[in-house]
Amino acid sequence: MPLALPAAADALAWVEARATDGMASARALVQRLRETPPTDALDALGQWDEVSLQLSNVAAMGSLLSNVHPLEDVRDAAEKAEQDVMKLITELSLDRGLYDVFSALDPAGPDEQATRLLDKVLEDFRRAGVDRDDETRARITAINERGTELDQEFSKVVRDDVRSIRVTPDRLDGLPGDWLEAHPADDDGLVTVTTDYPDVVPTRMFAHDAQVRRDITMAFLNRGWPASDALLKEMFALRHELAELVGYDDWASYDAGVKMIKTGPAIPEFIDKIAAAAEQPMQRDLATLLERFRQDHPDATSITGADATYYEELVRKEQLEVDAQEVRTYFDFTKVRQGLLDVTGRLFGLRYEPAPDAVLWADDVTAYDVFDLEGDESFGRIYLDLHPREGKFKHAAQFTLTEGVSGRQLSEGVLVCNFARGLMEHDHVVTLFHEFGHLVHHVLGGRGRWTRFAGVSTEWDFVEAPSQMLEEWAWDADVLATFATNAAGEPIPADLVARMRRGDDFGKGYLARQQMFYASMSYWFHTDRPDDLTARTRELQARYSPFPYIEGTHMFASFGHLGGYSSAYYTYAWSLVIAKDLFSAFDPADLFDATTARRYRDRVLTPGGSKDAADLVEDFLGRPYTFDSYAAWLAD
Repeated sequence: MPLALPAAADALAWVEARATDGMASARALVQRLRETPPTDALDALGQWDEVSLQLSNVAAMGSLLSNVHPLEDVRDAAEKAEQDVMKLITELSLDRGLYDVFSALDPAGPDEQATRLLDKVLEDFRRAGVDRDDETRARITAINERGTELDQEFSKVVRDDVRSIRVTPDRLDGLPGDWLEAHPADDDGLVTVTTDYPDVVPTRMFAHDAQVRRDITMAFLNRGWPASDALLKEMFALRHELAELVGYDDWASYDAGVKMIKTGPAIPEFIDKIAAAAEQPMQRDLATLLERFRQDHPDATSITGADATYYEELVRKEQLEVDAQEVRTYFDFTKVRQGLLDVTGRLFGLRYEPAPDAVLWADDVTAYDVFDLEGDESFGRIYLDLHPREGKFKHAAQFTLTEGVSGRQLSEGVLVCNFARGLMEHDHVVTLFHEFGHLVHHVLGGRGRWTRFAGVSTEWDFVEAPSQMLEEWAWDADVLATFATNAAGEPIPADLVARMRRGDDFGKGYLARQQMFYASMSYWFHTDRPDDLTARTRELQARYSPFPYIEGTHMFASFGHLGGYSSAYYTYAWSLVIAKDLFSAFDPADLFDATTARRYRDRVLTPGGSKDAADLVEDFLGRPYTFDSYAAWLAD
């Protein structure tokens, strides 16, 4: 049965009770392990996995509801629940007695998956510092507890710091008509434009007034400043200290140890490899962009991020014959949402049925039960929370509600985004497909035996690959024609989609370089721990980014990935390399080829984390992954 969520009036008590019960159950199971340690490996692992499941349920609930629930007291209680479970996880990971229970087990006894799990459990203990002295373990505990607080506080600052500008309506010339209708002037004759995505994205793309574009860009890039500065510095310092305490040179080396990349120094090497591959296409497209910018600003020697998006759109419209405002007329949100379900259902052999019994935390959330196409029994539930509201997570992500474990509980996940309710930019359609890739991975990977391997629990630098590959279906003319229709019901023309592709290819080199700027911040902030984060941002931007630093901005202060991704933002590019290779196995003329799609579903998505990611990819491709497909795409 799916998890029964509470009505708003009962939500606070429900969150507190679920946290209390889950923690108590986990503690009781641990006490049993301590008092009567099993000698049979499967028995011990089964008990430990149940502990993991109980703690996962509390942590997932806390993470989700602290980011989406409309009531502040519920968000606060959920945040506390997540803090409490992280404290307990730290406590257990440093429990030498528990470690001794598992290290005494015979690793040759269990089956292959249980052996893999035992290896992971022992690795977790060792990486946590269980073999250090009492004083060191106490310090590690304090670091982890403070780290959780800092991560949550940083996330809250980013989530809650919504800034705005107020302008007269005439200064918004160029914005789409439906956007203007949704933003009437107030009693002072001014329109408020916020830094939430449904406002900031179209304003930076379409507003003719350069000062408006600059003002909203400045507001957007200064979210979280100055509050985040001290939080991040303390976070970086504590992570570094923790890494040293457990035997690593720095946090990046510690973090990379359980990823595909394996070592910290390999991260800047990879960043520079991508940067070098992107250099020529970046310079080519940047020259085109600057040439167009100089038509309006003859003396310009560079273009900043405040103008880049607007002039990209002009290049696409004037030179590549792609008008984003024409494109968006084909992407009505309601049709896109249904189209997404139809496309992924057909591709992966799934059926989504509305869940009338689902209790929703906001009126515009929808819920669906997930079935195999020919199946009668649901194996998962998904929630789609796709529009902005006060107090809600500001970006786009998939959140876990419950991990799916065969015979124990269904896999449930939540898509949390911030899209407009009417017409969508195609970029947002691509984002929706991307995030849904995480959701379908979570659900399909939730039918195994072990909590540890459920859903998207692969190496972190592989997690984005399936989602990035699913973006390809949002670019295919035949696929889009099934749901992208204008007000007259006419499907989007294939030649327009072809032009959209050419338009999207414009700038991919400098986009790759911009991503390497972000990845370099993620890495060097953790390894160098600079005293002046703004100065280091400026330096790294000059080295990697196609666009110069804008005076007076502090974009790192709202760079939320410094929390969860820490030193590993490189993973987006790493995953994209793999995604391009995965996609090479599909026939571009028939993206719904059942044989290929089923093999991909069964060999990459369904196994979850039960194999190393490199092995999953090789199982599907019939060979190890390579850089070739990505390099060819980037150079094209």
